[in-house]
Amino acid sequence: MSAPVIEQVVDTQTYRLDDPAVVARARAELAETGCCVLADFVRPALRGTLRAEGAAIAPDAHYDVETVNAYNIPLDADLPAGHPGEITFPRGNAFVPWDRVPPTAIIHRLYTSAEFQRFVADCFGLPAVHPLADPLAGLCLNVVRPGMSHPWHFDTNEFTVSMLTQEAEEGGVFEYCPGIRSAEAENLADVRAVLDGDTGPVRRLALRPGDLQLFKGRYSLHRVTEVRGAGQRHSAIFAYSERPGVVGSPARTRQLFGRVLPVHEQRSVRGDELLD
Repeated sequence: MSAPVIEQVVDTQTYRLDDPAVVARARAELAETGCCVLADFVRPALRGTLRAEGAAIAPDAHYDVETVNAYNIPLDADLPAGHPGEITFPRGNAFVPWDRVPPTAIIHRLYTSAEFQRFVADCFGLPAVHPLADPLAGLCLNVVRPGMSHPWHFDTNEFTVSMLTQEAEEGGVFEYCPGIRSAEAENLADVRAVLDGDTGPVRRLALRPGDLQLFKGRYSLHRVTEVRGAGQRHSAIFAYSERPGVVGSPARTRQLFGRVLPVHEQRSVRGDELLD
């Protein structure tokens, strides 16, 4: 995506992607809370287009209500007594994979933009970010229908970039526990406490369509609460990695998208030894 298209899509009067002040703000908020929301990142005049493009592909989402735990590991995994992985939830959200997102869509054009990728890397303080080599999980639309939720979980990649494209009529609130674990420590007792109902570490965000959310989702337990009312909740997930060549595991890919491709049968590139 060329710079002129960035200028068409992004509110560059507020968010010049090469503005050190914008980057410094994002870095400061990420360091403090593990999350930064750039409100109205997409020009307000394009909210209708953003919503319509998401709604057009939402029927392509893979729906499969299933029972999961926060680590997305098998429910019969051999875990010690009291491990938070023993706590399960119904997962009712669905995902539209990257290969169902038209290249002309705003979210696709942003995701593949070299300028946008440079901005994301700068905000996270990284030398570079790379789109996933995963043809399904690289870019996807998360769809949560009324009566459903996206329960507590950790992200597979180290950091997450997302954008709400359609808000729920009621509910559908993003909640997270910043830095509840690290690459070196699972901090199981803290995770268990939240799953048991401790709201002390939990933060809540009121997101709007077109807001850009930068989030350290690998280390922050998070969820989307139950959606209520008539409308669905849609959010685009821009999956990048510090390393090229990252793909999801076959088990996780089938869980999310209902299918796997040959690339998923090969060894995934991963950077830590955390459970998921």
